[in-house]
Amino acid sequence: MSYFVKFVYNKFYFLYDTEMRKFYIHTMGCKSNQFESSIIIENLEKNGLRQTNKIDDADVYILNSCTVTHKSDNEALYLLRNVKHKNPDCITVLTGCLAQIEKEKLLENDFIDYVIGNDEKLHIFDFINTNEKCHASDIMQLSEFNKTVLIDTSKTRASLKIQDGCDNRCSYCIIPFARGKSRSADVEFILEQINNFSKNGFKEVILTGIHIGQWGKDIGLELLDLLKEIENKTTIERYRLGSLNPLEINDEMLEFLKNSIKFCPHFHLSLQSACNKTLRSMNRFYTVESYLDLIEKINNTFDLPFLGSDIITGFAGETDDDFEITRQNLEKSGLSQIHTFPYSLRKGTVGANFLEQVDDKVKENRAAIVKQISKNKLNNFINKNINHEFEALIEKHPDKKTGNLKGITRNYLTVILNSKDISLTNTLQKIKITEYKNDKIYGILI
Repeated sequence: MSYFVKFVYNKFYFLYDTEMRKFYIHTMGCKSNQFESSIIIENLEKNGLRQTNKIDDADVYILNSCTVTHKSDNEALYLLRNVKHKNPDCITVLTGCLAQIEKEKLLENDFIDYVIGNDEKLHIFDFINTNEKCHASDIMQLSEFNKTVLIDTSKTRASLKIQDGCDNRCSYCIIPFARGKSRSADVEFILEQINNFSKNGFKEVILTGIHIGQWGKDIGLELLDLLKEIENKTTIERYRLGSLNPLEINDEMLEFLKNSIKFCPHFHLSLQSACNKTLRSMNRFYTVESYLDLIEKINNTFDLPFLGSDIITGFAGETDDDFEITRQNLEKSGLSQIHTFPYSLRKGTVGANFLEQVDDKVKENRAAIVKQISKNKLNNFINKNINHEFEALIEKHPDKKTGNLKGITRNYLTVILNSKDISLTNTLQKIKITEYKNDKIYGILI
């Protein structure tokens, strides 16, 4: 007979026989966190725990946190406090970037039982089985990429983390201190994992990391070197790139990607502002003019490429005139969509010491303006795709409302199709986009 024993002594918790014990995991933030949560799930299941989608049933609650903004920090603490209130016997574990930055300080909260750092979380079971409550080493001392192997067949598209950390020191950003120095997975490991994905039936892989444009910097290579290897030495049909700094995309890369049979024309550019004065304050080393030219070049190089971006509103010192410059430049840009959020002061960054901080309400108002610009651009981009034919990867999970199949195009549009034929799941099909209404894209198999 299986049993589960949990002792409470000086607020330390011990897991002994974990057979059939249940855990719940909540993931915040970036695709790297999402990938790592899949590793956490696999680690716990290998050690006898079972995942549940009901918090009330969980013996262990894990929050994989983000610390990009104060809002995400507050949300993390609220979630943990709420879990402990509803389920006092549940062991609460905070991991991720907030855990890495704050470490032992978080244990002052009686609703947090364990704090696990970003490197340690990949083997989380080992650490929640100890009588020490904080496990977060100095991540700045890490020099090698932590190779993790994951094949999650529940998803249609595979994700592969190829890089971790960041060597930039943007004045608004705390993430380098939560993730450490840039560290690259080696080429052989990446190719092996991609081919393993292909053998397991995946048609597409997403290359993720904290700053994938810095891949190879620590091993004497560049991202383009890796992309050429993926093109020539893997059997995967499609791959997609994570976020890139505009300085990391040059003519040679665009020419290669234009002729690639595997690359999906979907770019996400880390822009942060469309005002040169603000970019200089942010410690970003490019100009608005240079990346507007890049956006135009990408749009001219590919057929209907999806171009997403990030914009921060209300960074310290951003005046009304500065924001107006950003607004005008975003309006005239060839972007497809803009992800925006108000600047959040982060202790430990250069920006936190700037004197001219912007009022929160002004930040929110500016973000609302950018969100409307984004909405208009996305509507315009989608409408340009109507009556065009595409290759779509049929997702494993149909549309919840209609039961019809959904497919994702190479240029990152999710299309509801005129079929319920589940035998087409996880296949590449030719489709035609026919309609866009109520924020849904519809198409037909051809």
